[in-house]
Amino acid sequence: MNVKIAPSILASDFSEVGKTVQKLQESGADYVHCDVMDGNFVPPITFGDQMVGAIRPHTSLPLDCHLMVTSPETRVQAFVKAGADIITVHVEACADLVKTLRAIRASGVKAGAVLNPATPVEAIFPAVREADMLLVMSVVPGWGGQKFIPASLQKIARLRAYCIEAGRADADIEVDGGITEDNVKEVIAAGANVIVAGSTVFRAADMAATIRRLRG
Repeated sequence: MNVKIAPSILASDFSEVGKTVQKLQESGADYVHCDVMDGNFVPPITFGDQMVGAIRPHTSLPLDCHLMVTSPETRVQAFVKAGADIITVHVEACADLVKTLRAIRASGVKAGAVLNPATPVEAIFPAVREADMLLVMSVVPGWGGQKFIPASLQKIARLRAYCIEAGRADADIEVDGGITEDNVKEVIAAGANVIVAGSTVFRAADMAATIRRLRG
């Protein structure tokens, strides 16, 4: 599968977010990853659907909206209206994960399911036939700049194997947290094909070259 790079704007300068997403597009990014945190599901508060709506006119890249929020099913329509192309929700936050994923897809956007580091990989298996994307968190969600959790590689590999067994070899497996040029090849070899990178991209002297190298 083609490897796609989804830089997280959590690591960017929010005061220039319009220019930032334009630069990401010029630099060859595939998605813009939007980390939405509500101060409840995770302690920090970042931004919501209004920020996504403000970003939308500045890029034609798909907006990959990762909802780290409680009761995400109540927020779906707001993000759809704001211009999200992909909405991912946490296994741990959904009362009925499959129902939420179906509602997202019925709204005309792609749906994704997210798994926290402490949650067994089997918890996401019911979502495999309903989701366009499966996201493995390789750090504890809430803050950028954390180190990659090595055990995530086993989760990625197990999830990719299960997707193949379930007839969903086409499913995207996204990985978010602590990915650098030093470990990205291992992540891709394990079965991931969508790479979220924040600090690695935004601290780079040459953003376009870094994005190319992250593709492996």
